Amino acid sequence: MFRREPKRDPRDAPRDAAFEFLSADEGRRMRVLTREAFAERGLEVTVFADHLTDSANRRYKLHDIAASCHNNERGRRAWESLIHDHVDKLVRAREAPSAVETMPADELWARLYPRLTAADTLPNDPGFGYATVPAPGLREVLALDLPEVVQTLPSEALGRLGDLAELRLRAMNNLRALPIEDHDMVKQDDGARFRLVVGASFFTSSRVLVLDELAERLSGETIGPHGALVAMPSRHLLAFHPISGTDVLPSLNALATFAAHRYDEAPGPVSPYVYWWRAGRLVQLSERSEDGLAIMVGREFQEVLEELLGDDGGF
Repeated sequence: MFRREPKRDPRDAPRDAAFEFLSADEGRRMRVLTREAFAERGLEVTVFADHLTDSANRRYKLHDIAASCHNNERGRRAWESLIHDHVDKLVRAREAPSAVETMPADELWARLYPRLTAADTLPNDPGFGYATVPAPGLREVLALDLPEVVQTLPSEALGRLGDLAELRLRAMNNLRALPIEDHDMVKQDDGARFRLVVGASFFTSSRVLVLDELAERLSGETIGPHGALVAMPSRHLLAFHPISGTDVLPSLNALATFAAHRYDEAPGPVSPYVYWWRAGRLVQLSERSEDGLAIMVGREFQEVLEELLGDDGGF
């Protein structure tokens, strides 16, 4: 969506053990370039399948680098500069003084956003115990949008900025004011349709927290009482379908497929599932199994389907 297909090794080439979207040869090349980029900056790293560690036992995940390489339109010829830029930002962020300690409070407040993230991407640190749980496997935290990095804030840093409830209110207002970078209506032959919002901002998927207002900005219409189907496969993507008619089932299937596919190969993965959003509440509707994708429908959502599609809800 919104991009040319990048040049890649053929799908029948042997696959990388950690990142199936890369061939085994692409995975080896990506790791060599990443190790070299760290070495050129004076850091010797130990390379594992999905991460690196340095001499201070700091851990650097490889997924975002691998996904960025995979998605780059220019193919392998762009990898070296792409990886060097990424490692530069990581090293500068590690060495830079803390923004919380050096920036004025009003500038920090203007850079504060709520960030929706996968629970397993948060450090195992009691400082993130304040994170809320929008749905199983997801967490909402507060983060700073700094010039080169996004810094997720532990409770100690937040304590220097003010009261948590007030800070979240400021962050939500900043999210509401965030420009919409790109969007489109996706339509398929089977009747499926959904709106897709794409952005370089790390908080694009977090817009689901203000979905009702976002939908009104895009279409001039509010989301009805049945809510919407939503998918947030990566931090840069948000897809949603306001539920109002018989296109709910094909749209549900399309969003489930979209979420699972884009989650696997996107930088900043958030969730491979589709959710039912209603009045700010998220309910997971899809899951992965050995047999592929499965749709899970609870009693409340089944009642919505029966109202729209008839007694059997289309199943």
